[in-house]
Amino acid sequence: MQLVCSWSGGKDSCLALYRALQAGGTAKCLLTMVNEQNSRSRSHGLEPAFLQAQARLLNVEHRWCPASWDNYEQVFVHELRKLAGCGVTHAVFGDIDIAGHREWEESVCRQAGIQALLPLWRLGRDKVLDQFIDAGFKAVIVVINRELMDTRFLGRVLDRQTIEELTACGIDPCGEQGEFHTAVVDGPLFARPLAWQPRGSVAREAHVFLDIELKEEK
Repeated sequence: MQLVCSWSGGKDSCLALYRALQAGGTAKCLLTMVNEQNSRSRSHGLEPAFLQAQARLLNVEHRWCPASWDNYEQVFVHELRKLAGCGVTHAVFGDIDIAGHREWEESVCRQAGIQALLPLWRLGRDKVLDQFIDAGFKAVIVVINRELMDTRFLGRVLDRQTIEELTACGIDPCGEQGEFHTAVVDGPLFARPLAWQPRGSVAREAHVFLDIELKEEK
């Protein structure tokens, strides 16, 4: 299997890629959709420089595509078709149990002539978190919907202590309802930990984003 991974930079896409590689796949490319200004990724709000730093540590090519919500699918399919022409056979997605997401992913893959691969599908949210942590990955909470949860969790590592606190607050510790998003900064696929530090936060409507500064690699 020659793989492109729909890469948000977060825990689910990372674990999905990890499991696809364990199943014998070869990672050819990470693909991220960014806003029209080409400045931040959709949903997770990560800068291209951060995503590129992840890709370097994973030793995988990274492509990012600017798109509006109106032409998102058109741009995504166009990029998948280009990758299919370069030998990619499967697109990896990190969805766990939301049927509408899977239907969309299978549709865009059909249009591009490749297969959708969802290694986390129906695994169970608790098990996804267990496998992520047990494998040695480290993720930081980088976006919070302040209408759904307390902003005190922004910048926290998603470890077992944080999971316990989220659960006690009645929050899905997988964040599958849009409560929060994460960015992976270390793990078994990384050549070394990603060097970063927080430089504050940015609020946009209901969401608060962690502003991340990359440290110089030594």
